[in-house]
Formats: sequence, C-alpha cells, structure tokens
Amino acid sequence: MVEVRSVHKSFGPLDVLKGVDLDVRTGEVTVVLGPSGSGKSTLLRTINHLEKVDSGSVSVDGALVGYRRSGNKLYELREREILRQRTEIGFVFQNFHLFPHLTVLENVTEAPVSALRRPKKEAVEAARTLLARVGLAEKADAYPRQLSGGQQQRVAIARALALEPKLLLFDEPTSALDPELVGEVLDVIKDLAHQGTTMIVVTHEIGFAREVADTVVFMDGGRIVEQGPPGEVLDRPRHERTKSFLSKVL
Repeated sequence: MVEVRSVHKSFGPLDVLKGVDLDVRTGEVTVVLGPSGSGKSTLLRTINHLEKVDSGSVSVDGALVGYRRSGNKLYELREREILRQRTEIGFVFQNFHLFPHLTVLENVTEAPVSALRRPKKEAVEAARTLLARVGLAEKADAYPRQLSGGQQQRVAIARALALEPKLLLFDEPTSALDPELVGEVLDVIKDLAHQGTTMIVVTHEIGFAREVADTVVFMDGGRIVEQGPPGEVLDRPRHERTKSFLSKVL
C-alpha cells in the first residue's frame, strides 16, 4: 500500500529525513517510535504531501503522491489533483483540528459533501453510522468545545473515515490527551486494526505498539534505525540506540 523510497527532507540547514525507505502492506498496522525530533511526524506528512520531499518518492496504492513522472523527472501535481489524492489518505492530527463553528455531525459530513460531492442525506447517514462506531452517536449535535479531548479525537477519527480512505495516518493521536482519556482513543484505533484498516501510527504508546502493530519502526536522527515485528524490536532490539530509547520508556 505504501512505498517510501530514499526520501530526504530538510528545513533550511536542518536535515530532518535522511534517505528513508519504508514499505507498508495492505491491511497492516505500522507503528513508528522514536525520540522527539527524529523525523517521525515529518515522514508522516510527506506521505500525504503536506510536506514536499526534497528527493526520493512516496507511492500509495501504486500511485506517486504529489507528483507525476515524465521520463526521469518528477513534476508536482496541481493543487486540485493533490487534494483528490488526500481524500484517499486520512490524517488524524494530535490536536484534533476540528472546525469549532460546526457541530460534530457537520464536522464529519463536511469533506464528503464538499470534496467528494456526495448527496447531503447520504453523507449524514454515513456520518451517523461512523459516530456510532466510535461511540459518539449521542454527540452528533454537540460542538467541539462541549466535548472532552478524547471525544474530540474520536470525532477526528470519524471525520477521517468519512472519506473511506485507503490509508489512515495518525500523528501522536493521544499526546494531547489527559492520561485517563488515552484508552478510549486507542480502543477505537485497535478496532480499526482488527477490521483490517491499513494504518501508520506515530505514537509513544509502547503497549499499544506491542498489541496492535504488525511492524514497529524505530527512527532516530532522520533515519530508520530498526524495524520488524513488535516481539523483535521491542523485546530483542539489535541496535544500541533502540535499546537505549526503550530502556527509558518501558
């Protein structure tokens, strides 16, 4: 589903990604771990072209993301084409990014109606089903300010699912939550994993990675240092940097 090939990304003099290669198979969950500043979030943002790569390429379901190839050169797609691609790659941010002036139901129906031109009635019916799926059917008419952080993040997940994406990206989805609210969000993500949703999850939740991930990736200094099944990376890490990181967080 996802092919990242030799991706480099810099911000001014700071090299954030230094030749990253990553494969994610359809229906699998990849959890990305690593210290702050290791490039995890930037990698995620290149996968749906929120950040342009300096070199290398990203493909989702066989299609280049953000670019088209002509001969040996890549040309950036028009904004309209990029937006269409993003409808197939759901993104859940750590700070929810809900529209504060829209109700929960309106937040979930906005993209299907405006981006996919779905009939309003059809979008509303689908949104109510999704809200029930994340345990928030009774909050359809509430506004984001009336919800807890965990509830807002579950709305954000429903909103991402409303576009029926091929791939879901999560950027530290529980880092802005109080500890007692983390579980309700992770339970929703676990349910998606059990249903075969292809996901890449950047998180610090080691227990979640152990339980749900098909592959755990450890990043440091803009590179993938180690990757493999959770039983190997988390319990028998080979690289000293991985061992050092896990010794501080386990």
